[in-house]
Amino acid sequence: MLVAPSILSADFGRLAEEVKDICEGGADLIHIDVMDGHFVPNMTIGPIVVEAVAKAATKPLDIHLMVQNNAFFVDLFAEFKPEYISFHVEEEKHPHRLIQKIRNYGIKPALVLNPGTTPKLIEYLIEDIDMVLLMSVNPGFGGQKFIPIYEKICEVKEMCEAKNPDCLIEVDGGVSDKNVKELKSAGVDIVVSGSYIFKQKDKKAAIESLKV
Repeated sequence: MLVAPSILSADFGRLAEEVKDICEGGADLIHIDVMDGHFVPNMTIGPIVVEAVAKAATKPLDIHLMVQNNAFFVDLFAEFKPEYISFHVEEEKHPHRLIQKIRNYGIKPALVLNPGTTPKLIEYLIEDIDMVLLMSVNPGFGGQKFIPIYEKICEVKEMCEAKNPDCLIEVDGGVSDKNVKELKSAGVDIVVSGSYIFKQKDKKAAIESLKV
């Protein structure tokens, strides 16, 4: 299992140190939640903070857009050369066009589904992306309780195996050592974890506990 700690739960007063700690602690990706206060009822970070994370990080960035006007934010963050940029299909009118835009920047495009969104929405897009991010909480805030989405994971896994076996599955929300084995069994490749990792004194041990 690959682990992508979410800096949403980090101490922003010592952000560079927090990023360094999780990179040295075994993180595979650094997950960055971008919220605009419109698509979700919260606002988080802009390019100045992402630039600071990029400078401190020794692992690739995984940028998750929870915004309206996705194309604007893709242009805004592309200069930091993240590994992935993911966007919500619920918000995007022209997902295929945006997928091409992200790839033209040399970045891997990913699609995000909210807990109540059917995987059928991405059936005809799955061949064009590198990752599907499945939300196991309602997006907008950290520290929420995990929503069991195991059947949905299996459905997306079958879709990937049939149409794009290289497409990875990532899950974000309420992930801990209590559910990571079940997520692995369902077919998840990457877990995003914020509160579980950053609330522990030993972040390395927390990350290692997710690498099942």
